[in-house]
Amino acid sequence: MKLKKQVTVCGAAIFCVAVFSLYLMLDRVQHDPARHQSGGNFPRSQISVLQNRIEQLEQLLEENHEIISHIKESVLELTAHADGQPVVLLPYRTPNGSWVLPPESRPSFFSISPQDCQFGLGSGGQKPDLQMLAVASVLPFDNQDGGVWKQGFDITYEPHEWDTEPLQVFVVPHSHNDPGWIKTFEKYFADQTQHILNSMVLKLQEDPRRRFIWSEISFFSKWWDNISTQKRAAVRRLVGSGQLEMVTGGWVMPDEANSHYFAMIDQLIEGHQWLEKNIGVTPRSGWAIDPFGHSATMPYLLRRANLTSMLIQRVHYAIKKHFAATHSLEFMWRQTWDPDSSTDIFCHMMPFYSYDVPHTCGPDPKICCQFDFKRLPGGRINCPWKVPPRAITEANVAERAHLLLDQYRKKSKLFRSKVLLVPLGDDFRYDKPQEWDAQFLNYQRLFDFLNAHPSLHVQAQFGTLSDYFDALSKRTGIVPGFKPPGFPVLSGDFFSYADREDHYWTGYYTSRPFYKSLDRVLEAHLRGAEILYSLALSHARHAGMDSRYPLSDYALLTEARRALGLFQHHDAITGTAKEAVVVDYGVRLLHSLVNLKRIISNAAHYLVLGEKESYHYDAAGPFLGTDDMRLNQDSLPEKTIIRLDTSPRFVVLFNPLEQERLSVVSLLVNSPRVRVLSEEGQPLAVQLSAQWSSATDMVPDVYQVSIMTRLPALGLSVLQLYKSFDSHSTLTSSVHIHLHGRDLPVRPREVFPVRVVPATSDDFCLDNQHMQACFSGLTGLLQSIRRAGEEHRLSSEFLIYGTRSAKDKSGAYLFLPDGDAKPYAPKEPPVVRVTEGPFFSEVASYYQHVQQVVRLYNVPGVEGLSLDVSCLVDIRDHVNKEMALRLSTSIATSQVPEEAASPGQLLPHARHGLHPGQAEPPDPAHSPGPGGVQPAQR
Repeated sequence: MKLKKQVTVCGAAIFCVAVFSLYLMLDRVQHDPARHQSGGNFPRSQISVLQNRIEQLEQLLEENHEIISHIKESVLELTAHADGQPVVLLPYRTPNGSWVLPPESRPSFFSISPQDCQFGLGSGGQKPDLQMLAVASVLPFDNQDGGVWKQGFDITYEPHEWDTEPLQVFVVPHSHNDPGWIKTFEKYFADQTQHILNSMVLKLQEDPRRRFIWSEISFFSKWWDNISTQKRAAVRRLVGSGQLEMVTGGWVMPDEANSHYFAMIDQLIEGHQWLEKNIGVTPRSGWAIDPFGHSATMPYLLRRANLTSMLIQRVHYAIKKHFAATHSLEFMWRQTWDPDSSTDIFCHMMPFYSYDVPHTCGPDPKICCQFDFKRLPGGRINCPWKVPPRAITEANVAERAHLLLDQYRKKSKLFRSKVLLVPLGDDFRYDKPQEWDAQFLNYQRLFDFLNAHPSLHVQAQFGTLSDYFDALSKRTGIVPGFKPPGFPVLSGDFFSYADREDHYWTGYYTSRPFYKSLDRVLEAHLRGAEILYSLALSHARHAGMDSRYPLSDYALLTEARRALGLFQHHDAITGTAKEAVVVDYGVRLLHSLVNLKRIISNAAHYLVLGEKESYHYDAAGPFLGTDDMRLNQDSLPEKTIIRLDTSPRFVVLFNPLEQERLSVVSLLVNSPRVRVLSEEGQPLAVQLSAQWSSATDMVPDVYQVSIMTRLPALGLSVLQLYKSFDSHSTLTSSVHIHLHGRDLPVRPREVFPVRVVPATSDDFCLDNQHMQACFSGLTGLLQSIRRAGEEHRLSSEFLIYGTRSAKDKSGAYLFLPDGDAKPYAPKEPPVVRVTEGPFFSEVASYYQHVQQVVRLYNVPGVEGLSLDVSCLVDIRDHVNKEMALRLSTSIATSQVPEEAASPGQLLPHARHGLHPGQAEPPDPAHSPGPGGVQPAQR
């Protein structure tokens, strides 16, 4: 009570001082010498002066009103504090310029014991027979001419090798259907895919010995929605009889370098659930013939999805040659961190250049092409080796069968068993009934001849992928999924991929990075929408209000999940499709992003309501707005500006993680006079920063408000924002702009202190409680980092790669530079803008073609342990040039291999002195994604 009286007296005293100040102001105006003129006649100039004085008086009265309102709020707040409510502890600045946060009452990190993380206990168990880092270290990568098998070697055999154990051949017809590449998804379906599937149903039923496999469920589901009940029943019969096999069963055949493991899992689940619901089947074998390199994460996911075997194709030709020579093309693929065999999956690596018919029957493409009966004379395609196929007749069947068998035998010499897999297909094959007849009828005549002559010791037939793996398991005497005796165990991945010479397929790691970023944004929103929708719907059903909740949002969720899944296709997220196809993908992604924001808004609206009975869904006018918007599929997001008033505006925050987060949240408002309250009504400290339209221009009437807040796991939190003249909890950022001699106007706002440094400046540092980051005063780029008392050089620089002058150039797929990268040399030095505040500080460097922002959060949580680096690049005036950001460290890595990412894990890699094209795949969790370091930009 005594404290309350003291606070009241203090407030009254302040009020009296303010009133007395106003009295003095009025008195000064009244005694102005300009008023004392002779005769009372005021000249026009004196009238103007008097008018100015009156305007000044009005302004003083308005400011006094603000002061009184401020005093009133302060007195009320002090009175509330006197009643026992906690006082807001604000960050403060030390004499050396560093910001210090008040101590946290709760821990930001928890200690971890070794038992909490099995990976920390060491691998243990038996080491793999093949470790890809070790394999790559012994390969010469010399690309010697191997004869008819250009990238291999001459294969010989003895005629009687199969006398005791006949060769068993499975020819697997397939059609690789890209869900977008040269044409859009819809165009491919209309022109080719629907005809392939329609003919499949008819042609497989004509002969029970025929087989076919299908992979892309995105196409299959669209076709399924448009066929009759009778045709659906026929498909189920074909699957049940084993004539048709669904392989892998994902929504697409995903890229394995850029895709995040969440999206890889999601598209796999979407496809498997569709198959289970509509056909009642679960895939057993994986089929990945076209991704540009293979991740170690994919076999792990397939094994966890209960698949027991898989096939891969696009592996560096030198590795294929080595594995063929050592009979290691089939192996148990094990995770590097697996102490036993729980992650093992049996893998078959195709040995030759491609998955088309000329490169699948055996080592000689000139001969194999003669057994691609779509290329019969008179068709649209032919054999590049100038020897066309011939239809199989009684007159030539013996000669043709022996020629084909020779290829089968030579191919089988590369494997450890007498069971042989021979794919028969290519891109969008079997789109016309004539091809079905040409392939199946001619091959069946060959099979009949081979099988009718026991002296040949061969059994040939059409088969599915699982038919092959089952026969291999039976021949080796093991249960499918177990390790065959004598077969090797392998760990690692198959990046980077080259199909010939030094043509490394590493360009796609960074092609069209804008859409790679949009993929991550959609992915995050999908995760959040699924969680919130599930929570809201569960609560609504429990409360008997599900009839009032928008259940139609589930269809939008499914649509978004499928749009994200479609974009994981190996010609979508990779950036390797044609421009019109990329736009089509972008429209789908943006459409789903808008729908997901709507789902999140609907669910958050319901969940934050105290009185759930008052919930009303209005599709035309949602209760909650969104934090940003994009005008077009290729537009950058524009953050929503919150219009403040004396009545509070509510902001709902959602944490989609299963851990509590201590994070900095930044919002845009229209006034610097802002007050933010937590959900409990507790005032929060605010960092007020400018919003910039360029290096030196602030956006008028737009301000960035940053708050440090603790968000509950999988929970919602509500902030209140309103216009207030109480600025004691608002801490304004300071700004230094280094012009480096450039004559640029700087228009500071009175709210923000801006110091302009016209000439070259010294190096400078930013720090928080965990680290200190130092930057070049000339370039604004990072130079070093000090953590735990140790300083490490971590310099960054922008570089430019050119491309070769020969026919083969860098592009969407390939990275073929014309040599080492050269330093980026802009016409003018950069403008460097340094912002320092209590919750974050940042360095923004504006170059001619790139803007880089390096932000350091001053947060006790995880965000304070790292630097956030983002780049906005525009090199449209460059032709055949690529921009890269290189980070160089003083950490000794001569004996330590580079770490490169497979989705969800890091694996050791080394370059072995190869040219720059042998880049490693980006970390799918960070780059090239939102806020990640972009290795290169076209």
